[in-house]
Amino acid sequence: MNKTTATEVSSPDLEKLNANMARIEELSQRLVKAMATRKSTSAALEAPGPDLALKASAAWWSDALHNPAKLVEQQVNYWGQALTHFIEAQQVLAQGKLEPPTDKTPKDRRFSNPLWETHPYFNYVKQQYLMQSQAMQKAVAGIEGLDAADRKRLTYFADQILNMMAPTNFLGTNPDALERAVATEGESLVRGLENLVRDLEENDSGLLVSLADKDAFVIGDNIAATEGGVVYRNRMFELIQYKPATEKVHAIPLVIFPPWINKFYVMDLRPENSLIRWIVDQGFTLFVVSWKNPDRSYADVGLIDYVEEGYLAAINETKRITGQKKVNAVGYCIAGTTLSIALSLMKQRGDKSINSATFLTTLTDFSDPGEVGVFLDEGFVGGIEAEVRRAGFLDKYYMSRTFSYLRSNDLIYAPAVRSYLLGESPPAFDLLFWNGDGTNLPARMAVEYLRGLCQGNGLLKGDFQIGGTTVSLSDIQVPLCAIACETDHIAGWRASYTGIQNMGSTDKTFILSESGHIAGIINPPSKGKYGHFTNASWPASPAEWKAGAERHAGSWWPRWGEWLAGKSGARVAARPVGDGEHPVLAPAPGLYVGEVPGA
Repeated sequence: MNKTTATEVSSPDLEKLNANMARIEELSQRLVKAMATRKSTSAALEAPGPDLALKASAAWWSDALHNPAKLVEQQVNYWGQALTHFIEAQQVLAQGKLEPPTDKTPKDRRFSNPLWETHPYFNYVKQQYLMQSQAMQKAVAGIEGLDAADRKRLTYFADQILNMMAPTNFLGTNPDALERAVATEGESLVRGLENLVRDLEENDSGLLVSLADKDAFVIGDNIAATEGGVVYRNRMFELIQYKPATEKVHAIPLVIFPPWINKFYVMDLRPENSLIRWIVDQGFTLFVVSWKNPDRSYADVGLIDYVEEGYLAAINETKRITGQKKVNAVGYCIAGTTLSIALSLMKQRGDKSINSATFLTTLTDFSDPGEVGVFLDEGFVGGIEAEVRRAGFLDKYYMSRTFSYLRSNDLIYAPAVRSYLLGESPPAFDLLFWNGDGTNLPARMAVEYLRGLCQGNGLLKGDFQIGGTTVSLSDIQVPLCAIACETDHIAGWRASYTGIQNMGSTDKTFILSESGHIAGIINPPSKGKYGHFTNASWPASPAEWKAGAERHAGSWWPRWGEWLAGKSGARVAARPVGDGEHPVLAPAPGLYVGEVPGA
């Protein structure tokens, strides 16, 4: 029997170690280079302004002077919990037991590894972190003398600190990462460093965690693949007409205006969850706007340009192609807000081209914008204004990061742990692929939206001016249907309700879908996943509306489809894509959707 030498046993490991060290050296050089060329950003866009710290400090000291017992009680409670836990952990170890003491902390999905419950070290770290988190959250909630907006901001930023400092985010206190590193002989950490460097390089040294495998999807092939063609193009958008799927279609066509913060194909991911394909299958002639991704040359493009060269142009071209005098229109998110502006402007001009309007997760009342409101203080908006003045546009990086922090555990820290600590590749997930495919915003438009609508609430107040005209929600008098989402963190459903409530139409339908900003809208009937609520009355408050609403199982799509059919006229022979004056310029999804400014 041949003897195996020590050299033969260790040689493969040594070769792997040397290879990993070489990779680490190369990655470290790339990391240093990426960090050295990191683009500078305004401090106002990186953290809360000093005003919040001053207000919180003043309120805390006022509390301390007027009610010292409350603050002492908060501290003593926390100290008591922390020390009691420490003593209990020591007593268990002193008895020779390698196990944690009683754990009364709440369940948290971040701590799913069994070692968080069974290993004394990891359990101790977890319990102390959760006790500290509870103490800080109670302390923030107990501060008096703050108005509602400042309290919301303080709570938000305190939670961000707590989320960032979770032990799951660090190698030495994450059992999953340590187990993976041991099992792979450190290979997982090398892959994690590769992922980190890649993300820095792809975002000009600004860190955005890749949420999806960018190579898993090809736009127009296995995503955004519903058949159709671009039948019109200008500097603002491409107009896509989709090929009919039925022999007869409703006479009045439908035009969808998606938000230009992201790409339109969130409504056309895969065949089984494509809202676009579903609409075509119901017998509607469908046109969808695909917005241009702007660069510095679009710096002076404002909301009036989106209305005039976007909405009105798309509506007029749709009418010309179909030979109809009216169209039905859909606006999603910010495109719904702008659709309301367009409707008011058209009313004052005597333009009756829109037969009905549908608003998806749309805010027109910004008095309580929901969770995103923490970013609408003067410091942050002023920072945005300074940035777009410098660059000529708002880079997609800022919008993506801002929305990600509204769900930081799901969209930042958990993906970062998987990618950087566990060394995993991003998943092949169509919705997350789309989420990472953002767009820029023109400088003028971004400031007009933030100042005049978000901060000034000009639409609800009836004093927002565009193109020399003052627009108002009361001008919106066409039949309308609004769909809001129950857990929407971008366009809160209550504010959506009050905005629709203030519109002038006497024919209004409001539907509340379960789930959030995207999942509540992209909710195909075949999944049977999220239900929805309806209520034919319009009580004063959203809470009253919800209390009197009826819940229905399944997607809102069929209910809306019936409503839309009633606004779309008789059936006529299906129309071809384009006409003699509108030849197909490119197959769907068009050219604009794949453009990268400056590339």
